[in-house]
Amino acid sequence: MKNSESRRNFMKSMLAVPFIVSGFNAISSESPAVSKKFGHKLKLSLNLYSFNSPLMEKKIDLVDVLDFCAEYNFDAIDPTGYYFPGYPEVPNDEFMMKFKRQAFLQGLDISGTGVRNDFANPDAAARKAEIELVKKWVEAAAKMGIPNLRIFAGTNKHEGFTHDQVFEWMAKDVKVCCEYGKKFGVIIAIQNHNDFLKTSADVDRIFEMVDSEWLGLNLDIGSYRLADPYEEIQKNMKYAVTWQIKENVWIDGKEVPTDFVKLFKIIKDGGYRGYLPLETLGDGDPYQKVPVLLENVRKALSQI
Repeated sequence: MKNSESRRNFMKSMLAVPFIVSGFNAISSESPAVSKKFGHKLKLSLNLYSFNSPLMEKKIDLVDVLDFCAEYNFDAIDPTGYYFPGYPEVPNDEFMMKFKRQAFLQGLDISGTGVRNDFANPDAAARKAEIELVKKWVEAAAKMGIPNLRIFAGTNKHEGFTHDQVFEWMAKDVKVCCEYGKKFGVIIAIQNHNDFLKTSADVDRIFEMVDSEWLGLNLDIGSYRLADPYEEIQKNMKYAVTWQIKENVWIDGKEVPTDFVKLFKIIKDGGYRGYLPLETLGDGDPYQKVPVLLENVRKALSQI
């Protein structure tokens, strides 16, 4: 009894002490940055855009790609919403539960999903419809146990409006999505997609303006094209909750092969914990391209 009472008193005293860990920055739960205090933990997922052509042409379906990911021992699968039947509507519950069950039985997590949206549009009514799209897929993600929903900033032309004005309405719209995500336990993962968000400074700005712990970054390594991509990644990775790891990055206006060892050292040193979804782009058979990318990634990870 004395030991139990002493333990309770000790725990109470610890709760009264500010949380300080030597060598780490304690991140407030209100901060948009992700806590890195436990060091890195990296798991591999497959972003299904790698199979975009055969999926959109109905040559294969989501179950086929589940089998592929299981065969190659991915940790997870990352299917964007438009690969589900009926998009932009969400699939029926029966389909979602079957997909969720099949992924589980294959030993795969569903690391993320996403929608097509455009919050750069000056038309408020159009943006409201995009918010409703995000909300529907937040609910679908929650049903399937998916922890984050990818969204875009947008590409819509906005003549007559300043960059600052677009940031203002975009931040408000994203904030609405984050508040809805909070209700269902789904993080909104905005992607730097070389669209309205082109630089690490653009990403910093939207995170500062939205100011929500339910906003994360889908860090797309191939979409920093105006400055050194590795430096941009290092600046923004504090927000990363998921990634798009691609074969190539852009340096001095040219597309060059990704230095995976350099990339993963940055990610490791940043203390990222979570999934690294791989994504191949361009022509070629994904059944041949993805295994090559996966082998290169695993080799690089073994060197860090």
